[in-house]
Amino acid sequence: MNDRYDAGDAGYGAGPYEVVGYDEYGRPVYGQVPAQPAPQAQQATYDPYAQQQGYGYDPYATGRQQPAHSYDPGRQPPAYDPYGSQTPYDPYATGAQDATGYDPYGQAASSGQQPRVAEQTAYIPHQARPAEDARAPQEAGPDPSEPEYHTEQFAFVEEPDGDSEDVIDWLKFTENRTERREEARRRARSRVIALLVVLALVAVGGVGYLWYAGKLPGLSSSDGGTGSGTPVAAQKRDVLVVHLHNTAKGGTSTALLVDNTTTKQGTTVLLPNSLALTGDDGSTTTLAKSVDDDGSSGTRDQLDTVLGTSIQGTWRLDTPYLQNLVELVGNIEVDTDTDVPDPDAKKKGAAPLVHKGQEQTLSGKMAVAYATYRAAGESQNAQLERFGQVMQSVLRKMSSDPSSATTTVQTLAQILDPPLTDKDLGAFLAKLADRAKSGAYKTALLPVQADGTLTAQTSDSVVKDVLGGTAKSPGAGSAVRVSVQNATGVKDDTEKARVVLLNGGFTFLEGGSASGTQATSKVLYADAADKADAAEVAKTLGLPAGSVTKGSVSSGADVSVVLGSDYKPSSS
Repeated sequence: MNDRYDAGDAGYGAGPYEVVGYDEYGRPVYGQVPAQPAPQAQQATYDPYAQQQGYGYDPYATGRQQPAHSYDPGRQPPAYDPYGSQTPYDPYATGAQDATGYDPYGQAASSGQQPRVAEQTAYIPHQARPAEDARAPQEAGPDPSEPEYHTEQFAFVEEPDGDSEDVIDWLKFTENRTERREEARRRARSRVIALLVVLALVAVGGVGYLWYAGKLPGLSSSDGGTGSGTPVAAQKRDVLVVHLHNTAKGGTSTALLVDNTTTKQGTTVLLPNSLALTGDDGSTTTLAKSVDDDGSSGTRDQLDTVLGTSIQGTWRLDTPYLQNLVELVGNIEVDTDTDVPDPDAKKKGAAPLVHKGQEQTLSGKMAVAYATYRAAGESQNAQLERFGQVMQSVLRKMSSDPSSATTTVQTLAQILDPPLTDKDLGAFLAKLADRAKSGAYKTALLPVQADGTLTAQTSDSVVKDVLGGTAKSPGAGSAVRVSVQNATGVKDDTEKARVVLLNGGFTFLEGGSASGTQATSKVLYADAADKADAAEVAKTLGLPAGSVTKGSVSSGADVSVVLGSDYKPSSS
């Protein structure tokens, strides 16, 4: 720390000293105060900067003396110039001499060079003495002993670092890696969402299938309901019975067309001709005999009694009308299960009319031949199932529009049994056509025992689930059940024997046709208690008493009859 200078200190000259500036380190620089001029006649104006503006110590030793001038209140005091300039800073200077004669570049007001005035400079402790500049004023310049300052020493703006490119590359790498991670997370979330959607669809599809199949717990048929949640007995159904009459060869085929409006399901229920019914007089008869004897209305009532259902109408469909119906809908496609010969062929070995195969296109004539065909040794159920295939194929081709379907029915020019009308039949078939096209349609065969009766175990799948009814077959002990097998070689003998047995009060069971013919007829019984019934059957059919013998009896029958060539229907 510098000691304060004492103006009265001996050896350093006389006269007062004052601070004339600061060096580059911020330390004060002192100079001797010059002698004051003699007072003028008029008192001079007070100038607070007069001491500093006189000829004083030049801290940068430029050798140039600063002229003194009068006080100017609009002028700012000289400021410290950090760049080593010897001229005091004047913000109002224009580069020329002002009215006071002050030259900012250190020149006197008058032209020409001013001589250097020698003066004694005081020594300040811890401060170097200013060096004498022996150069002429015109050669004066910066003192080389003084440190040189440059503008970059006072630049405080941070210059770009040489590693800035590496930093930018690192930031870009980090940003790209973050984006890749985010993209990977988004893809993973998308995959998880897609997987959950697929699993949900699979679950819904599985539940839907179980609902459709009636296998859901609490909703199956065994629980008294279906997938609709409505009990089977409470579901609404529209039922129509169809009798196909073969006008060329005789015989009938019967089916129920069922439209479940609650579950939106259509079904064709095939009824075997051996189904046991109860006649008006309380006697037991078969479906085939009821159609022939009792007609449409009588058979419909008997079916309602046996199946516990409600049939709204009867549609008698003769084979010529079936042929026309197939032609009107534009032929049908059926998966045929056998070759069907042409019924009009006059030579044996002719090409079949219908070929066995998948999706066979059938015309009206071909459809009738396939629906009524029954090969030798086949049961009536085989022919009945072919009839069901034809009916379902016709429904798939029929229009789902009620008005169009009604027009098709009217084009047949068929006389319907009351109370069924063309409009009712057309609207009903249109609904079933819609079910068949959407895949909500099936065909089911009513399971009938050998004696024509129904049991709860065999008929629940159809009577209860499809028809919503309860089987009420005639009592097993109401009549003697007789099974008849035709071995005469004449197909019509079976029907004649059926009529005779039914008229005699027996229950007729069809045993089919034998593979060959037999010369003599046989009446067989298995239990000795049935021997008397067997003798009564032989008598009713006009067979000799010697034809009665003990032997094997068909299942469900009390007596079995094998008709031989000696059977004479006319004598019975």
